[in-house]
Amino acid sequence: MQTYLVTGGAGFIGTNLVRHLLGQGKAVRVLDNLATGYLENLAPVRKDIEFINADIRDLDAVWGAMEGVDVVLHQAALASVQRSVNNPITSNEVNVTGSLNVLWAAWKAGVQRVVVASSSSVYGDSPVHPKVETLRQRPISPYAVSKLATEAYCQSFNLVYGMPTIALRYFNVFGPYQDPTSDYAAVIPKFAALMMRGAAPTIYGDGRQSRDFTYIDNVVQANMLAAEAPAGISGIFNVACGASYSLIDLVDRLNRLLGTSLRPLHTAAAVGDVRESLADISRAHDLLGYAPHVAFDQGLRSTLEYLGAMLPMAAPLYAHAVGVR
Repeated sequence: MQTYLVTGGAGFIGTNLVRHLLGQGKAVRVLDNLATGYLENLAPVRKDIEFINADIRDLDAVWGAMEGVDVVLHQAALASVQRSVNNPITSNEVNVTGSLNVLWAAWKAGVQRVVVASSSSVYGDSPVHPKVETLRQRPISPYAVSKLATEAYCQSFNLVYGMPTIALRYFNVFGPYQDPTSDYAAVIPKFAALMMRGAAPTIYGDGRQSRDFTYIDNVVQANMLAAEAPAGISGIFNVACGASYSLIDLVDRLNRLLGTSLRPLHTAAAVGDVRESLADISRAHDLLGYAPHVAFDQGLRSTLEYLGAMLPMAAPLYAHAVGVR
């Protein structure tokens, strides 16, 4: 039986990966300091996993977590552009130094492969669309810089130490277990939670900024394909759906699904934000076999179902949402 280490395994993406891995019969170890993750996310599977409450900045703890591990899915990070703008030092310590600790400990432990979570933010505001992996990166925020540095370390460990590494550039992931209440919550859970309570969402800017929204099941699929890829396959891969939607369009779709007619409020554009985001996913398709199987609207419905069960105040609108097809 293969043993997987999921760093950040109590967080949004990590929780979904842990549950999938267990369903596949894998042995799972989770390393998470619970700074942004929640142990209750893992409550239904707690007895089936080994949980280590530790920080990836603690190299000794990371050493210990690597013992007997075959594959690492490295998701731990401070994953917010605005958080990095407010505190770039901590963002760098966690996202860069922490990732270096994970890579170094994995190599020393003889891990077969490390799959690292990166971000579409590394492309910055490049006017080229769709984004291909060979496009020159133009990171704007400290968060984007930290992810680009992590990618560079992955490539270095592959070239210098011969350790198979893959970096997955996530494009605006959404779905169950994503926290809608955080000050740094992603746009879909934040907007959905507000609108399910009958409150209008606030858009930073004019709302014409676009995103290649990617449902969590597609991201899980990409991680598993990367983990199981032949040793000769490494490098950077976009993980997205290859379709782009504006924030105005997002609000319209949520209104339709919820049976509401809420008009968004507008405020000044956020510092460090990217205007447009659209991925070319042909490299992931050709080399990993990646093909997103959950479309945007289907993912929105599933997200509303999850939030409706999680947020009691949203029950009436939740009932409407699950009835819309």
